Amino acid sequence: MQNSEVFILAIESSCDDTAAAVLHNDKVLSNVVANQLIHNQYGGVVPELASRAHQQNIVPVIDAALRKANVQKEQLSAIAFTQGPGLMGSLLVGSSFGKSLSLALKIPLIAVNHMHAHILAHFIDEEGYDKPEFPFLALTISGGHTQIVKVNSFFDMEIIGETTDDAVGEAFDKSAKILGLPYPGGPLIDKYAKEGNPKAFTFTKPKVPGLDFSFSGLKTAILYFIQKNKQENPNFIEENLNDICASIQHTIIEILMDKLKLAVKETGIKQIAIGGGVSANSGIRTTLKESEAKYGWKTFIPKFEYTTDNAAMIGIVGYQKYLSKRFEDSSVVSKARIQF
Repeated sequence: MQNSEVFILAIESSCDDTAAAVLHNDKVLSNVVANQLIHNQYGGVVPELASRAHQQNIVPVIDAALRKANVQKEQLSAIAFTQGPGLMGSLLVGSSFGKSLSLALKIPLIAVNHMHAHILAHFIDEEGYDKPEFPFLALTISGGHTQIVKVNSFFDMEIIGETTDDAVGEAFDKSAKILGLPYPGGPLIDKYAKEGNPKAFTFTKPKVPGLDFSFSGLKTAILYFIQKNKQENPNFIEENLNDICASIQHTIIEILMDKLKLAVKETGIKQIAIGGGVSANSGIRTTLKESEAKYGWKTFIPKFEYTTDNAAMIGIVGYQKYLSKRFEDSSVVSKARIQF
């Protein structure tokens, strides 16, 4: 089913960003995101506040997406929304609005797995960006997930490695909190790491069998390291912040790369794509790009605006599902945890 005039309105509300996008086939016409700054003062996302903010933001965000795309509601072919995983209250705001609009416009409703969307964001038609060929390996790294996925087709994906405890994004944010940096701290570690020596301090990498990850032990090691050094020198963090951040980031990147190298060895697949909010990290991006010459890989790094939570990635999955008529009715339910 190929249609040159497919217009998808996509809605993303899995966490604390309210997002809407309009796609014409696989091209993004608009991609609007409303951030919720209220969570910064609490050092993390407060679910109840997030869902209330989604209720306030969803109508103006969708209106802005349609206006920016210069598309009328009557032109829409389908509504795609994030079914899960995510915060239940946040998900319900997006799904309820999507269901209502699809019923009112009498157009198909499409449910999207948020993690599939991070992977398939690579198939958005964007000038200057190559698309991976099947099969490829996807490293999905975010605040809630760390996975290596073997992607055989748009709808055939297999998790071959994942974290046994904390996600890599949480490791960055908790490390930043230990250093006294404000939330969200991951981008700040990236910022200070650029000015530091990645070999200044050594942190032990966890020994986890196979392709799985673990980051809880690393967080504990960083905590004890900071406590010990602050006892000896109360100004230790201030005097060494850049080097500490560079060393933490270097260790995390090495953990990710070690598992990726093993995944390539086990599968024979040398096409690597990254996705998820943590893939915005400049150190990870640089290291992955360098691996092309170093290991003979072909790497795919998405446009920055498609790495953090956004609706364009929901829309590209919606487009592929529209082509194969994978529609839902209004009985479809949101899921905080969803089968991959």
